[in-house]
Amino acid sequence: MNHKSASRFAFISSDTPDARTAVESLSKRYGQTPLEEADVVVALGGDGFLLQALRETMGTGKKVYGMNRGTIGFLMNEYRAGNLPERIAAAVAETIRPLEMQATTADGSTVTALAINEVALWRQSYQTAKIGITVDGQVRLEELSCDGVMIATPAGSTAYNLSAHGPILPLDAPLLALTPVSPFRPRNWRGALLSDKAVVRFDIREPEKRPVNAAADHTEVKGVTSVTVRESTTATATLLFDPSHSWNERILSEQFRY
Repeated sequence: MNHKSASRFAFISSDTPDARTAVESLSKRYGQTPLEEADVVVALGGDGFLLQALRETMGTGKKVYGMNRGTIGFLMNEYRAGNLPERIAAAVAETIRPLEMQATTADGSTVTALAINEVALWRQSYQTAKIGITVDGQVRLEELSCDGVMIATPAGSTAYNLSAHGPILPLDAPLLALTPVSPFRPRNWRGALLSDKAVVRFDIREPEKRPVNAAADHTEVKGVTSVTVRESTTATATLLFDPSHSWNERILSEQFRY
């Protein structure tokens, strides 16, 4: 069978021995197409590498199919070398919409960046951060004293958000998770679920005394005074899942673990 005629694959990997070996083996078996010419990008590694691949292919129309060759693979399909064209042809496509962060710093400059996982703010010094939270123009928390706070997408809800005890979201849920990190006051506030159409603004109280950094995934901005976050209306990426191990099935399994 000529696999190239059915679908053109670009195999990429993280920098681990298992992932590099898998790329070499699969490339020999199915052929290697240059990334810019491929129909499907097959990413071998862990969740972090898969998200990197999604960022790099965003807006290109290419589909990304991940296979786990890393330590964490919540977003990944099981690694199997056989019948790969058939697996990819049968895979379920999920559209990933990133967050857009607009961060303003003390000197008045503005930084814009996209995040597939989350936009996170956290204290830069030993002092607790004090952050005001406004949703769609209405102040919801005048002052949150905390180590940090984040907005996570469904794709990012199993990453930093989960470690901060935030909710796991189905990938097709029209929701964002607003999750505090070590909240001090109000102590009992555990966050909120927001519409994916919400526009959230964070205002830093006492920014000189209590400096705060912000990051959209790996793009970090130091010393922010305000950060506005919304879902991008233009940028998208496409992730493929095996039907037998869909994202929604993983979400259910994770929530019923004990």
